[in-house]
Amino acid sequence: MSNLVLFLRSRSFLIQLLLSSLVAVLLLVAIYFWLDRFTKHGETVVVPELRNIPFLRIENQLEGTLFNYEIADSSVFLIDKPPGTIIDQDPAPGQLVKEGRTIYVTVTRKIPPQVKIPHLTDVSRRQAEAILMSYGLRSGDVIYEADVAKDVVLGLRFKGRELGLGDEVPKGSSIDLVLGDGKGNTETGIPVLIGLTLDEARFVLEASGLIAGEVEFDESVRDTTLARVFRQEPMPGDSVVLLQGETVGLFLTQIKDKIKK
Repeated sequence: MSNLVLFLRSRSFLIQLLLSSLVAVLLLVAIYFWLDRFTKHGETVVVPELRNIPFLRIENQLEGTLFNYEIADSSVFLIDKPPGTIIDQDPAPGQLVKEGRTIYVTVTRKIPPQVKIPHLTDVSRRQAEAILMSYGLRSGDVIYEADVAKDVVLGLRFKGRELGLGDEVPKGSSIDLVLGDGKGNTETGIPVLIGLTLDEARFVLEASGLIAGEVEFDESVRDTTLARVFRQEPMPGDSVVLLQGETVGLFLTQIKDKIKK
């Protein structure tokens, strides 16, 4: 035990301990600088903007950089984006990362999925357009056909082909709407409305498949419920043919002598 104590106190041991400590420190410093160089500690670059460009141009966009890229997802389809467009990336544009980092991109699919046509017959144009949008479809041309139901969907067409419930079209397609023009194709006689109140005239017109158009009261009218029709356009005797859904103008007064049947 005394020999060990004497050795630990000896000049030779102290010199060896000092040398060992110096070597250890030099080794740690060397490892630190090697790791710093190997990992490029503190050397960062800005991630470029890749969104909204065609995937085929990604290499041009990354030219002169050390970034790599991979497709993370290519199953997304968006109506307002052309096929093969980059819509997302990770890491995001503007982030500071180390050179050689891989950028993962999401690309819109080239072949759109198929969508089944929903039930749209007998709904209004506005409803039809909203429903089409919810299914990832667009409303295309509007085609009017004779029908008393104005702006109500009578049918659907895709590239000139009639569509039925359950038919499939590519998502993002434009669907043409066939709507009623509100006039129909059935001729109707012009009823006599002279002497009727406004409500009575509207009732008679509706029964004939017609609609009250312009309604005008003369200066004598103080109570519209008491006013009566003294003129209509067209008149019953006019050589005019009306179709169901067309309008008849009404002119009302409270002067009895002005009303001539």
